[in-house]
Amino acid sequence: MSQAPDTGREPVVTPVRVVIGLCLVAPFVAMLWVGSYAKTDPVLIGIPFFYWYQMLWVLISTTLTMVAYKLWQRDQRARKASKGGAEQ
Repeated sequence: MSQAPDTGREPVVTPVRVVIGLCLVAPFVAMLWVGSYAKTDPVLIGIPFFYWYQMLWVLISTTLTMVAYKLWQRDQRARKASKGGAEQ
């Protein structure tokens, strides 16, 4: 049997892209798993857990999205540099 020719393309799924995906999926999983935060205790400065947990995830989501964006930019620059600066 003949083998498919090696086109020299980099793999589409790389460890950096897996981390990017995890950064973007984590907030959805945290918010969709309601059973983990559907309670009132512990109270933080008079705010029930249900509310401050969700507000904390707003900040965490922002940070994770920023990290994913920076990793994506770095990945794209590395891919472009490995191709010698040529456009796709």
